[in-house]
Amino acid sequence: MLVHLDCFVISADNGSFSAAARQLGLTSAAVGKNVTTLETQLGVRLFQRSTRKLMLTEAGERFLQEVRGGLTAVKMAMQGLSTSTERPSGTLKVSMGTFFGMHFILPLLVEFLTRYPDIEPDWEFDNRKIDLIGERFDAAIGGGFDLPQGIVARELAPVHAVLAASPAYLSQHPPFLEPEDLARSAGIRIRSPQTGRIRNYMLRNASGQEAPVNLPVRMTFNEPEACCRAAEMGLGMVMANMPDLLPALESGKLVRVLPEWYAEAGAVFLYFPTHKLLPAKTRVFVDFIIEKFREHRIARRIDARITAQKMPDK
Repeated sequence: MLVHLDCFVISADNGSFSAAARQLGLTSAAVGKNVTTLETQLGVRLFQRSTRKLMLTEAGERFLQEVRGGLTAVKMAMQGLSTSTERPSGTLKVSMGTFFGMHFILPLLVEFLTRYPDIEPDWEFDNRKIDLIGERFDAAIGGGFDLPQGIVARELAPVHAVLAASPAYLSQHPPFLEPEDLARSAGIRIRSPQTGRIRNYMLRNASGQEAPVNLPVRMTFNEPEACCRAAEMGLGMVMANMPDLLPALESGKLVRVLPEWYAEAGAVFLYFPTHKLLPAKTRVFVDFIIEKFREHRIARRIDARITAQKMPDK
């Protein structure tokens, strides 16, 4: 049945049995016979035939529209089965945010290459939004990407923005107990490289209360890591995303301020083309990243709602 459908679709696309035969590597008579068999099975005429021309009937045009996508999907599924046991290999082009990639993804590379030595990483560490299909990336890790048709977004972890400062800075100021107390701090804020604006967050807590971030701006940077470093130097209080702050928080170089309060900041996603015929190199990368996020409990470690409750040691 599949070869009959193939002959029908390719004949319709080319307008002749002979052209379809050349493409399929069959004789013109074989193609015509397969189409006739299909017509007999369906009980309708699909083509109007003449010595010069091959034209679709009305039923044939309707059937072509209905069957084309399904035939492609079946052929892709069959090809996927035939390649499911292939050894993952080739260049793996992945885009990821600079800080997140360096601190959370790059450390996994040794284990990944031990498992899949034939894969050649080609990774771009950048905070820009990419066109995953147009720029021929196999995958991307980040947030806020447009999601065109044909791209899957798998959420890896929620992201929250929180306040943090160095122990030295906090020791020099009265305790910050309520959001209103932020007005007497020196703020280190992140300026969006895309918009040039400082993002205005709305703080919230587990009780559902909300409060604006009244943090006076002392200095701004367009790179989250620079903001965190400045806060570690005791230059002020930073408002940044948990993934950017986590290394300093876990090492004790920074401490959460108003730990019961946080702001929603989206999520970290793993982007990749739809599952149909996903190359082995991309498939194993996706599975590996999801596995390691679970194993290292990264989602829990960067969840401001959990860390505020003094999560157990990782």
